[in-house]
Amino acid sequence: MNARLLGTLGLAILPAIVPVSAGAEALRIALASEPTAADPHYHNVSPNNALGKYIFDALAATNADQKAVPGLASSWQAVDDTTWVFKLRSGVKFTNGDPFDVNDVIFTFCRVMNNPQSVAGSFTPYVTAFAKVETPDNLTLKITTKTPDPLIPEKLAEIAILSDSIVPHGEITFDLEKKCGVTGEWPTLAQLNSGEATIGTGPFKLVKYVKGAGVELVRNDGYWGEKPAWDKVSLLPVPNAGPRLAGLLAGDYDLIESPSARDANNLKKDPKFSITTKPSNRVIFLQFDIERDKSPFVETADGKNPFKDERVRRAVSLAIDRNVIVKRIMDDAAAPASQFVPETMFGAQPKPEPLVYDPKKAKELLAEAGYPNGFKLTLHATNDRYINDGQVAQAIAQFLNRVGIQTEVDAMTSSIFFSRRSKREFSLSQGGWGSSFGGASNFLTQFVATNNKNLGTGRSNYGGWSDPEFDAVISQANATIDEKKRSELLQQAARMALKSLPDIPIHFESTIWAFRKGLSYEGRMDQYTLAAAVKPAR
Repeated sequence: MNARLLGTLGLAILPAIVPVSAGAEALRIALASEPTAADPHYHNVSPNNALGKYIFDALAATNADQKAVPGLASSWQAVDDTTWVFKLRSGVKFTNGDPFDVNDVIFTFCRVMNNPQSVAGSFTPYVTAFAKVETPDNLTLKITTKTPDPLIPEKLAEIAILSDSIVPHGEITFDLEKKCGVTGEWPTLAQLNSGEATIGTGPFKLVKYVKGAGVELVRNDGYWGEKPAWDKVSLLPVPNAGPRLAGLLAGDYDLIESPSARDANNLKKDPKFSITTKPSNRVIFLQFDIERDKSPFVETADGKNPFKDERVRRAVSLAIDRNVIVKRIMDDAAAPASQFVPETMFGAQPKPEPLVYDPKKAKELLAEAGYPNGFKLTLHATNDRYINDGQVAQAIAQFLNRVGIQTEVDAMTSSIFFSRRSKREFSLSQGGWGSSFGGASNFLTQFVATNNKNLGTGRSNYGGWSDPEFDAVISQANATIDEKKRSELLQQAARMALKSLPDIPIHFESTIWAFRKGLSYEGRMDQYTLAAAVKPAR
């Protein structure tokens, strides 16, 4: 058992709650959607990723506008199409006092590949792409990819680095067949949720994570970067907008996520509060079950799955008035979507063909497909994950009912929804996705491309749509270093996806934060609420 592990086990017997001195600066944040784990590799979703950034760092980081900037790596360089060299930051220490070096990075890569509790293989596609990882010295990392990958720095900004001290090990090497030198058990979800293995280099340290009750953190005074203003941070899950607003008004919270646009407009008139609004990268979309001949939540006269027919999928799109959803449900704090990423992102179509509202044409297409009287359907959605998600699902159901698709909504908490969706239990589901890196390639690779574990594609393609021609284009785009050519290929792939519509974009969220006077927060395109970026008034 190595010395670093012994040091960690010694820390584990200390009291779980770290006292905060009288008069310490504390910040209370009401979250619209709570993280489902303190394990940063458990599930690649925004609430979890945001919490991860409190406690851990990655090799690269992203700024408020989603540009990759140095993190635990102070610099990086593409030596050739398949080789990247990262220079690690010196002098960085984990919260248990251990120095950060290349062994921690390789251990983290290996743990990502040995995490059976993760949802849908979160983050494994990034590591699967590595042919080898070498360490010329303790602060230099050389990554060779199996194919050209221009997005390596952006992808590595997503992988939170753990300390290798949390497991017994010998010499750490990127040898997956030999467990990379790890001689004990891999850290579990429970160990990270309890704080036992939650050792990072980030701006805060975990004190307590209790699902449904919140997260308590204290400042990491040994943090290598800019020190946060807050000694203590409380992240409190408040899924309903009304109680979040009431808590802000009552002084129970200092900052809240996602007040309704209507409430935000009222708060602007109150000198005791401030508002920040920022367009996000998140598209709200529908995903069809296409692969199965019979789908569990569709009832048709012929017993078949109607979503296998492109005409039916297009009819669903034509039945939905996106402008009404944006105006009446989202109070204009959103934008209608005719593609899967905003036009400002890399590889997006500058002028996509609009996805119009045409219920008459929708009925015609349903009749052509053999469903002149429609069919019965259950639409599954979350009711606590995205802005007004339950209301949006109900509005979509009403639109579908008007063209003859008798639609009921089953909206549920996000933890249940994501688990069921990953098991492919739904016929039509409403989801959301923020493209955290890679511009247009992110959604297309994850949700549209054929599920292929070896290539790391289609991890979220729960509908089973598959088109070899599309796969060829998106694969070529993801391996193209030249940015102009890659952008052209991504636009081509997007047009192919929008022609067949295995997924239907609905709208792009804008994110709103409200906070008490005396604070400032610039907001982030990725919708993360990060306490380290909340500043007190000078």
